[in-house]
Amino acid sequence: MAEGSSSFVDDPCLSPSSKKQPGGWRAVKYILANETFEKLASMSLVANMTVYLKTKYNMEGVLLVNVINIWSGTSSFMSIGGALISDMFLGRYLMLLYSSISSLLGMMILTLTAIVPKLRPPTCIGQINCIDPNLWQLSILYAGLTLMAIGAGGIRPCNIAFGADQFNTTTKEGRSQLESFVNWWYFSFTFALVIALTAVVYIQTNISWVIGFAIPTSCLLVSIVIFVIGHHAYIIMKPQGSVFVDLVKVITAATRKHRLDCSRCSLYDPDFHPRTKQLRCLEKAAVIANQNELDEDGKPKNGWRLCSIQQVENLKLLLGMMPVCLAGIGCFMTMDQQTTIGILQAIQSNNVLRSGFKIPPGWMGLSPMIALSIWISTYEILWVPQTKRLTGKAKRLTMTQRINIGLISAMACSIVASFIEKKRRTAALKHGAFKAPMSILMLLPQFALSGLVEAFAAVAIMEYLTTQLPESMRTVAGAIFFISLSMASYLNSMLVNIVHKTTKKGGKTPWLGGHNLNNDKLENFYYLAASIEALNFLYFNLYARRFIATSCTINKESKEDQHNNEDQI
Repeated sequence: MAEGSSSFVDDPCLSPSSKKQPGGWRAVKYILANETFEKLASMSLVANMTVYLKTKYNMEGVLLVNVINIWSGTSSFMSIGGALISDMFLGRYLMLLYSSISSLLGMMILTLTAIVPKLRPPTCIGQINCIDPNLWQLSILYAGLTLMAIGAGGIRPCNIAFGADQFNTTTKEGRSQLESFVNWWYFSFTFALVIALTAVVYIQTNISWVIGFAIPTSCLLVSIVIFVIGHHAYIIMKPQGSVFVDLVKVITAATRKHRLDCSRCSLYDPDFHPRTKQLRCLEKAAVIANQNELDEDGKPKNGWRLCSIQQVENLKLLLGMMPVCLAGIGCFMTMDQQTTIGILQAIQSNNVLRSGFKIPPGWMGLSPMIALSIWISTYEILWVPQTKRLTGKAKRLTMTQRINIGLISAMACSIVASFIEKKRRTAALKHGAFKAPMSILMLLPQFALSGLVEAFAAVAIMEYLTTQLPESMRTVAGAIFFISLSMASYLNSMLVNIVHKTTKKGGKTPWLGGHNLNNDKLENFYYLAASIEALNFLYFNLYARRFIATSCTINKESKEDQHNNEDQI
């Protein structure tokens, strides 16, 4: 990689001058094209993976849910590692390139499993003589999924950030261009998602899994080629360290000095950053225990022993947000349940319309998107303008109200799903069929409610994280959101395993597990999920909601004090 072929800079505002300046829309057109093909590729596999593992790998319910949840959770959790490696070592360009190659290798392995029959167990005969996949078949499958998880972990934290690097945000024009880029990024994401959930999923389910996997694999290859071709136009930022490391430094320094008496100790950098009353024990990280901890310029010699008040307050702010994030994890669990167990219900429902058209079970994933889109459009186009017309002031739902609506929607989703599953299973047993005569369209309400959970709670929590943290910690906000998603996936997997082992004791009918939902009592699992959501609702309103007001107040005071200090200087 020749250094003269692109711009390597320490700051995007300091790009070198040339006849053709790197960055800007000249670079972004390659990034958007790359993003469109990459998302089309990845979402084409994610959207229909439950159906593939059920129909081609004969996975029984518990194993399938575990595989999907662990894969999804690991993909989200690896975003933290991707952000760290990018910020500290590789930079965003190389991180995106290497991660895309990892995803491509994973997709090639999955495509190979669709091409070579010996890499999968034999097809079930009448859904009763199902041979489970053997160890080496699972090993190859897991290798492909692991490579894709590693790739996703590097791509997710870097794609928008790399696009933002191409603009000079110190100017009004640069900020306007960045806002436009983000809009186009979401447009390309939505466009790719719709194509993946409709055309590609239809090809996979009704025509050929080989073609259905070859298409996204080819798309990802094209995205990598486009990304590399645009190399000459990019501003490539050098790694500048990670804010995650600063947070770990505070914990380490505070732990080392936990025996110190802070009452008469001086603090490092105390004048320019306000101190909050919460978690004062962490302030020991900023205690100057010995003047030898400072160099000749008055700066810490070792950042793992002495930190600034700003670093301490950043960690305090982050820890203060955790109670709200925990409430969000409960909502995300409901969303995850529909992408796995909900799809299993769709597989065992009648998917043939009167016209003879077969609805792919994976298309049910469109319902949450449609519900989310309808609500956002209604809210922005009707609700806000009407309240402004009637009251003279546009009234928006508060963050607490939106999270509460999301929590109620999560409860409703599980309750509705339990009623629908009871009806589906009863109809299937009555007719003695693997697929119930009940239409797959009957599942739409539970998937739509899942979309409302995302529209209210998930969006509100993401907004809460991004608005309450300082700009220097915006990457941390995204990381915490991804960690919440991964925790929801892991907890769902744990819940399914515990319920399965507990309910099958004594030869009883398990609530879920096996190759046939008709032999389970899945409706009871949904009742349990609704009970957990009810407890989560109480937890949020009796405890966690107060942290929204606290965080907002602290952040406001912090900004005001910072402006006052700047005025004094």
